[in-house]
Formats: sequence, C-alpha cells, structure tokens
Amino acid sequence: MSDTRLARMLHVLVHMHLLGGGETSETIAKMLNTNPVVVRRTMAALKEKGIVRSAGGRSGGWRIAKGADEITVEQVHDALQTGSAFSIALSRDHITCPVEGAVNTFLDQAMADAERALRTRFAGTTIQDLANAFV
Repeated sequence: MSDTRLARMLHVLVHMHLLGGGETSETIAKMLNTNPVVVRRTMAALKEKGIVRSAGGRSGGWRIAKGADEITVEQVHDALQTGSAFSIALSRDHITCPVEGAVNTFLDQAMADAERALRTRFAGTTIQDLANAFV
C-alpha cells in the first residue's frame, strides 16, 4: 500500500502558503477528501517539528510556522515518517545461501544510494520552490 501523506501534506502546505492564512482541519479535510481527525493527527506531527502551528477560536486553525522558503520537503518527510522512504525489504529466508546474500547486498547498496539521492533532492527543495513551480 502506498503512503500518500508526504504528497498530500506538501499539497496542503503549498495551498496554505499561497492563500496566506489559516486553514481549519475541516477545510483541509475537504481538500483532501478525508476525515478532520486524520488531518489533526497528521498536522500534529508537522506541528511537533515546528512546520505548522495551531490556534483555537473563531480565527483559529493551522498556519505555516515559518517562511515557505525555510521549510524543505525533507523536513516534512521526516516529520511524517521515520526511516527509509523505500519499503523494499530484504529476504531473510535462506540466510546461509550465498545467492540470497549477494542479492541482499546489491539491494541494500542500491537503496542506500537511492535514499541519499532522494534526501539530497528533498533537502534542496522548499515549499516556496513548489509554489513557484505552480505559479
């Protein structure tokens, strides 16, 4: 099953930046066709990392906590997920088999290379960059 949280939260953050104001969990939930409870849980993870802040009351809701040029895709990714972005698992069915060992070594190195490249790209791209790509 694919994890769409990163794509969905980047979408939300770009909209929040472009709209310049706060958005309620209900508004974000409508945008994403999901439940406000799911939005609050996901936004809480972003809040914990200082990406968004929340306020209660009539003019409350979620707001971006810092400039769009200061929030990287990597920061959003790390707020939502720990560990590798890849879900490919190595086989451990035949740990004494040299073929399985060679395959696992190859896959492990390839995923490490891909993870480094992905993280470099994520670290070098901000919410502002994504907004600029839209405009």
